[in-house]
Amino acid sequence: MPVRTPFVMPEAPAGRDPVSQLDIAGELTALLRDTTTEPRPDTQLEALTLAVAADLPVLLWGEPGIGKTAALTQLAASLDLPLTTVIASVHEPSDFSGLPIVGDDPAEQGVPMAPPDWAVRLVRAGRGLLFLDELSTAPPAVQAALLRLVLERRIGALRLPPGVRIVAAANPRSSAADGWELSPPLANRFVHLQWTHDHEVVVRGLGGTWPRATLPRLAPERLPEAVDFARRAVCGLLTARPALVHRLPGNETRRGGPWPSPRSWDMTLSLIAFATAAGSSRDVLSQLVRGTVGDGPGLELLASLDRMDLPDPETLLADPAGADLPERGDLRQAVLDGVVAAVRNRPEKSRWDAAWALLVRALETGAPDVVVVPATTLASLRREDWDVPASIEQLAGAVSLSRRADRAAARTADREAVAARAGR
Repeated sequence: MPVRTPFVMPEAPAGRDPVSQLDIAGELTALLRDTTTEPRPDTQLEALTLAVAADLPVLLWGEPGIGKTAALTQLAASLDLPLTTVIASVHEPSDFSGLPIVGDDPAEQGVPMAPPDWAVRLVRAGRGLLFLDELSTAPPAVQAALLRLVLERRIGALRLPPGVRIVAAANPRSSAADGWELSPPLANRFVHLQWTHDHEVVVRGLGGTWPRATLPRLAPERLPEAVDFARRAVCGLLTARPALVHRLPGNETRRGGPWPSPRSWDMTLSLIAFATAAGSSRDVLSQLVRGTVGDGPGLELLASLDRMDLPDPETLLADPAGADLPERGDLRQAVLDGVVAAVRNRPEKSRWDAAWALLVRALETGAPDVVVVPATTLASLRREDWDVPASIEQLAGAVSLSRRADRAAARTADREAVAARAGR
């Protein structure tokens, strides 16, 4: 068996200190930490940067070791913001509300509340990223002290400058070290983002290249349009669904997450405006909206956003041949239903004929099943003196075929149900 010659450190030149093993270990550590970044589509990172740009407090939820702290460190470096990390659970409530300091004449001037040193450093810098880590391990008294910091940016007698952004991180109570549920007042002040790992991102990052966090590019010419769109979206939904204005969940765990209130709807409005001005994807907007008002109200809002851009039924009736119908089946169905409703509200022979022409165009450019219900309803609106348009013959086959397919599917489902019951 061959004998390996042990590695021998070279002797240092005369007059110089010998090379320390710790120095060599430090060089190796530096090489391991020498990573780079690249532009890469990442919806959760884009949602985070968009909320930071909107100057809204963000709370990242994720299991331990998922990379929340690393993401915040990289975000601060990419935005060239000094990072200040505060572990909320190791502080006392007075650390956030201010320490009472007796001045020269407390009877006249009162007792000032002195802020902690990290807050003073942020004010002196004028900008920075305040990272409140391990938020779910902070006891209720500390959470109460954080309310003013998160909402008003005040610590004692000090107010953080506008250039400071607040991001927090928390583990679910089940995996937190002596964890607590977030109090509803504190939870309602954050945009909640679920932080998960992407296999490809992790593998490429461990190889030395991580995604680059960049602030969204806002189109200046779109700013007024974005604000108007956001206001119409939120106000339109809440007008139709007033019960969603404020809905405190009954479950303790859900109270510690996103839920609708006038405050969270105001944050949602800002996020829609920023996402619209930045041209963000629907996935990014979905994460932000659901992370602010909750899944149920958020999904309702997203559905109403889809319908805001639908063409006006009167415009389609005026020029059915040149109509531009949505590609998505559910949106196309909504448009055709709206056209039929418009004819019902003002029944005229010319409008009835135009609606049939529009249904034919929908049949020629998309799936036939979406015209079945509108065609059936439109046929019921016919007056005795209205001639049947020739286009109805073209639609009749599609309607009949769709109905036969529905009946066949129903019979198949019935047979499968019977077979399942017989096999029990």
